[in-house]
Amino acid sequence: MMGERQVQQDALFYEFSLERHVPADHLLRSVDRFVELDGVRCELAPFYSEKGRPSIDPELMIRMLIVGYCCGIRSERRLCEEVHLNLAYRWFCRLGLDGAVPDHSTFSKNRHGRFRESDLLRKVFETTVQRCIAEGLVGGEGFAVDASMIKADANRQRCVPGSEWQAPEAANHAVREYLAVLDDAVQAGVNRKQGERNGHHAIAYPQAVQRLDNGLQDEQQPERRDLGRADKGSETDRRM
Repeated sequence: MMGERQVQQDALFYEFSLERHVPADHLLRSVDRFVELDGVRCELAPFYSEKGRPSIDPELMIRMLIVGYCCGIRSERRLCEEVHLNLAYRWFCRLGLDGAVPDHSTFSKNRHGRFRESDLLRKVFETTVQRCIAEGLVGGEGFAVDASMIKADANRQRCVPGSEWQAPEAANHAVREYLAVLDDAVQAGVNRKQGERNGHHAIAYPQAVQRLDNGLQDEQQPERRDLGRADKGSETDRRM
């Protein structure tokens, strides 16, 4: 005899646990054991106002970005939709069943604002690498680069030779930052060649020089001045 589903009155109370509905072998369970974001709020505290209504939890946004990276979700709009619907994503983001998912525009504002100013994403990446080294997953003896060849959608009739190209005046922040990195790389090459001609070691990047200067001891200050003279092409040279 064919059965028929009995439609009953909805229950007033439900007992539901996200912990029991996420499989034990789910990818996010394995990732969650190693995610430690306790220092995120301390890093971002100077970039928040002490007045006004509470903001979106920065740890929630970082966890959502981790979900997007692990599960191949590139669109932030789609990421918000998937976190809203997927129980495993909600469990990983500590949202529960009724937690509100932030709007996709929140990620853009924070990426170009607080996250960029505090260099938070770089610190999270470096913390991840340090944890991988501690667990023996990374040896630090080499690196690999992954890239995809994409055919450029460009008009040959409107192309501009590289020697005649100039940066647009109304370039956005990301373009200006990228061009600044290229300028630093070019200057580093000039310094390296100049240092090789003068018989001194080349200096890589201005940022690296600054970090090196901050970490050296007082007895090494004369050596730093020698390196500075080598970069400027000075004829005088003082060696330790």
